[in-house]
Amino acid sequence: MSEAKTVVKFGTDGWRGVIADDFTYANVRVAVSAIAHYVLKHEDPAAGVCIGYDTRFGSKSFAKVAAEVLASAGIPVFLANGITPTPALSYAVRGRKAAGGVMITSSHNPPEWNGVKYKASYGGSGKPSIMTAIESYLLAPLPAAERPAAIEEVDFNPEYIAAIKKFVDLGAIKASGYRFLIDTMFGAGRGVIKGIFDEAGIPNVEMRSEVNPSFPGINPEPILPHIALTQKVVVAEKCDAGLVTDGDADRIGAVDEHGNVVDAHKIFCVLLKWLIERKQWPGEVTRAFNTTKMIDRICAKHGRKLNEHGIGFKYVCDLMLEKEILIGGEESGGMGISKHLPERDGLLNSLLLANIMADEKKTLGELVASLQAEYGEHQYGRIDMHIDDSLKQSAINRAKAGVDAFAGMKVLRVETMDGIKFFLDNPEASTKPNAAETWLLLRASGTEPLLRVYCESCSVESVNKVLESAREFVLHG
Repeated sequence: MSEAKTVVKFGTDGWRGVIADDFTYANVRVAVSAIAHYVLKHEDPAAGVCIGYDTRFGSKSFAKVAAEVLASAGIPVFLANGITPTPALSYAVRGRKAAGGVMITSSHNPPEWNGVKYKASYGGSGKPSIMTAIESYLLAPLPAAERPAAIEEVDFNPEYIAAIKKFVDLGAIKASGYRFLIDTMFGAGRGVIKGIFDEAGIPNVEMRSEVNPSFPGINPEPILPHIALTQKVVVAEKCDAGLVTDGDADRIGAVDEHGNVVDAHKIFCVLLKWLIERKQWPGEVTRAFNTTKMIDRICAKHGRKLNEHGIGFKYVCDLMLEKEILIGGEESGGMGISKHLPERDGLLNSLLLANIMADEKKTLGELVASLQAEYGEHQYGRIDMHIDDSLKQSAINRAKAGVDAFAGMKVLRVETMDGIKFFLDNPEASTKPNAAETWLLLRASGTEPLLRVYCESCSVESVNKVLESAREFVLHG
């Protein structure tokens, strides 16, 4: 067991590992024992813990192991009786006033991975202080209770579905006549939006909705290349938008009526603009360090305070608990609306996109075009570099030491909130009205063996040039 304990490490949202390598029953017991310690010391254990699981290989069995660990410590367990989206689990935690939640999922990772996410009693990602506390208990033995607590099987989905339906005008979506493609990427969102749309009479078609833990040909992450098929099906099925959720349905991706990918940054901006202008909901805005600066321009125009934070939704959640936040989000498609939950919710955000199209009487492509016309062209790219630790650390050290230019663009300034971000002097900006700033971010993942490289600029060509220059820098100096 001591060997098992050395490989469990909680990142920004929990712990992940390769199934049968480090993600084993023994290590799941270690991780959940640490969560049990936290609940016993800092929460009301009698309130119980909710446990959900996704469509990955072994998720149901791992969930049962987690339930046994908690129950043996005297903590009552509400165990999902079927596949559960992560936001549905979070909603159950808050609705039941539970002590916390455990979700067995590895979200968007490749099929050989699985993981444990912890959801705090308020129904969202654990704050940094909570995750640090949980990790501190990894080496502590968990004493058994005199009598194990009960394990009750529960369906968390109906109450959650009823809640998200209240945020949208399904009648307006139906009246718009728009037809939607729903891509659940073989994940836990299967059937949720389709069921809502079918009941309301909204035209739709669902793809990749079967349970297939091998996620054939893709990782369940709603970005290219994994949604290349979605692009084709949207056009072939003559849909007005494709709504995509990741493996545990807390992240969103989208495809417009022409088969163009609408990235998470533009989805965030479409939501933000509508929430401010149409709904007129109050609150500040918060975004991760690696997200688009178009958000800054929207906030400035409407007099909304903007908070920038590190990468990981736990920082969004933290701010949502501290102050009135309208919406917060991250680059990977995780966005939360505090009127709902301090939590990412790809399913709710998919419904909201459909509602916005109906309200504005615009296709998804038209919504994005109007954003670009108003706030300037913003294009974004990311590459994931799977490299060994020595090369990764070498690249980070060289970046910290200072770089003069990337792709011939002089470095103007550097920010180091989370990773190393270079702002570049792009001559193309002078040729475009209201052009986006050009920036490049290098960041080593805290949970995966890779270095991520992000870029935003005023054209796709500039983004590609900067990313290629950064790739060469990482590999060859």
